Amino acid sequence: MSSRPSRGPSRALIAGAATLSIALLAGCGTSGSGSGGKSGDAVKTRVFAADNGSVEIPVDPKRVVATGYAVPVLIEAGADLVGISTWDRGLAMMDKDDLATYKGLKKVAGALAAETNYEAIASTKPDLIVIGVPKPVMADIDVKRLESIAPVVAIGPTVPSAWRELSKRQADAAGRLDHFEQGRAAYEKKAAELAAKYAGALKGVDFGHVGAYGDVAKGTFHREFAQSWGTNIAQDIGVTYYGRVKEKGGGALDVSEFPSIEELPASLGDADVITYTVEDDGSVSEPVQYVLDSELWKNLPAVKAGKVFPLAFTEAATYASAVKTLEATDKALAPLLDR
Repeated sequence: MSSRPSRGPSRALIAGAATLSIALLAGCGTSGSGSGGKSGDAVKTRVFAADNGSVEIPVDPKRVVATGYAVPVLIEAGADLVGISTWDRGLAMMDKDDLATYKGLKKVAGALAAETNYEAIASTKPDLIVIGVPKPVMADIDVKRLESIAPVVAIGPTVPSAWRELSKRQADAAGRLDHFEQGRAAYEKKAAELAAKYAGALKGVDFGHVGAYGDVAKGTFHREFAQSWGTNIAQDIGVTYYGRVKEKGGGALDVSEFPSIEELPASLGDADVITYTVEDDGSVSEPVQYVLDSELWKNLPAVKAGKVFPLAFTEAATYASAVKTLEATDKALAPLLDR
């Protein structure tokens, strides 16, 4: 149940997946007891603040179903998962153990919310269902039907940089906040080390970024600003991305836009350094190659100065996967230390 489309989608798809407003209340509240599981045993419950309202959930859920962005988060946090949606786009960012866990779990939904298999979910006998899709996509899910199976908490993506708080809430709902904090601490330690390493090289330097979602057929490119997919993790080591969108469109469209290729000089002409998104294997997608092949690109000051660097693993939405992004960013920006 990914809310993020494959390379080169229409702007309408991006906008539709990005309009969810930010809801960053931590899940907490009162504790109590209620009927738990099919056996009727009493279990401790609490009220959790989710995107779909206040939901009574088990304090320590034992059979969790996760979809969308909640899948990698809860795998990494060691949640007691019994079923998940597919999450093919994030497999390259998983370590060996997490990938093995992913492959071994029952798939109860596909990459799209409309591909939810309600019978398969019911067969896992969950005591909690965590839906990690954006609000517009929720219209494709029969939430009432899911609620007849188990408590449902929706915690979906908003602006790209919000994965930090969203992943925390998802782990909290599954009762795995302590394990989550370990992953966050490891990420923050690595980010701090790189921030110190690059402090001198990045001081006073303005960056621009070309993302992977331009539309070649329409002659547009994807310009990402601060807090977007390709930029937010690099910011944690001190990279400064200048500029802002001309008009906010909600969600990811608050921090990225799709100018025509003719606007390259106006959009990126003031950048001292330009980064651009590449696939996790280092290959260049068609929308990005379209930009790199443009004569307007080749005449940008940063390009002429050789200050252009590819960034991989830009779709990270968990702390463990974001460590890979930090490592890739370190490798990409290393030439700046020699200047």
